[in-house]
Amino acid sequence: MYQLPFDGENDPRWRLLEVARARLGNAGSRQEVIEIVRACARGVVSADGVTFVLRDNDKCHYVEEDAIAPLWKGQKFPLGSCISGWAMLNNRTAVIPDVFADPRIPHEVYRKTFVKSLVMVPVGLDTPVAAIGAYWHDKPVISEREVAAVETIAAMVGEAMSRARGAAA
Repeated sequence: MYQLPFDGENDPRWRLLEVARARLGNAGSRQEVIEIVRACARGVVSADGVTFVLRDNDKCHYVEEDAIAPLWKGQKFPLGSCISGWAMLNNRTAVIPDVFADPRIPHEVYRKTFVKSLVMVPVGLDTPVAAIGAYWHDKPVISEREVAAVETIAAMVGEAMSRARGAAA
């Protein structure tokens, strides 16, 4: 059971996370898991955007997003040149309240976007196979609850992807 990062069942984000948990528990494919993240994660963390990134050998493939403006859906970047790659390579959550003050961020890429702060969480226990990112245009402080919410989603997604891989085998 996950420690939910909200005050109680009356919080609409908690209810949305419960919907995501139930849907992920029944997901039968990787694509279905990705769609559930696209449909639910942004509302759970009250973000201006979310993205789902798959590790594709030495690249990060931004396969899906739900955001107030287009970001990087469909694009691939070297693992070592983007924050999703950093999260997967280091198997650690990146919490970045100011993208222009963090040396792990390719600033020139972010200047063209609304993104000012973000959380990027690896997906997968031993060797991350994906990452989930949440973005904000005006959030100088990212709360522990918001980080916990993205990490909770990533943990549920990791389990769902493992089940989906097992079902496909």
